[in-house]
Amino acid sequence: MTQVWISAGGLCGATLIGSVLGFLIKELPHKWNDTILGYCAGIMLAASTLGLIVPAFEAPSPLFHSAAWLPCAMVVVSVMVGAFFLNVLDLVTPHLHHITGLEAERHRNNASINHVLLFVMAIALHKLPEGMAAGVSLHEAGDASWTVSFGIALQNVPEGMVIIAPLLLAGVKPLRTFLISLAIGLLEVVGIWLGFGLGNVSEALLPIMLGFAGGAMLYVTSDEMIPETHAHGYQKQATYALLLGFMTLLCMERAFA
Repeated sequence: MTQVWISAGGLCGATLIGSVLGFLIKELPHKWNDTILGYCAGIMLAASTLGLIVPAFEAPSPLFHSAAWLPCAMVVVSVMVGAFFLNVLDLVTPHLHHITGLEAERHRNNASINHVLLFVMAIALHKLPEGMAAGVSLHEAGDASWTVSFGIALQNVPEGMVIIAPLLLAGVKPLRTFLISLAIGLLEVVGIWLGFGLGNVSEALLPIMLGFAGGAMLYVTSDEMIPETHAHGYQKQATYALLLGFMTLLCMERAFA
């Protein structure tokens, strides 16, 4: 249980540290915003593949002893279901003006504000399955169990930064902005305990849970993070930052393996 609390505190704390830095650097140019987000996307890709999907293929399960092809098929299906789950979650997003405190009329008449808030909401939406990914991964043996948690915490700092400036520029009050950031961090804490609890139900389900969490992380990386980094003309910098983020987590995983 101690490692679950450490992981939960680390992930939520990293988001809040990033938020504080975001308040200190309120006007981050798109060039740096896209570069930082690209770095986060690279870390997310590495964490989802190396920390979740690959271990899902390697995890033993009594459910898969009946046929040689079944383990691969089940992991593939669980990855796709994880992505579809986040897709559905995205469709049932609540009305944003109730969260930000802005007037509904202002949302309807300003497309740029809606774009900013949808981007922030996309980050919030993936925090729950992201936390679940960390919680499920804690069932792995040895230092490998910390790969996903460490990778997510690492990308939470710059990710926490990039949501503050857009909210402030959209007219959201600083206090409400901080509360939104805190709520986003707490979503990950809920996700960690949910993922750990589900993974603890039965080791037979662990490969499925790992694949599900990996699919959710891959979805948000491809559907939200990478397109956002390519929307302002700085896609080259964002691409190299993505590669650097991927290699950062890969090197860390190798160093602690």
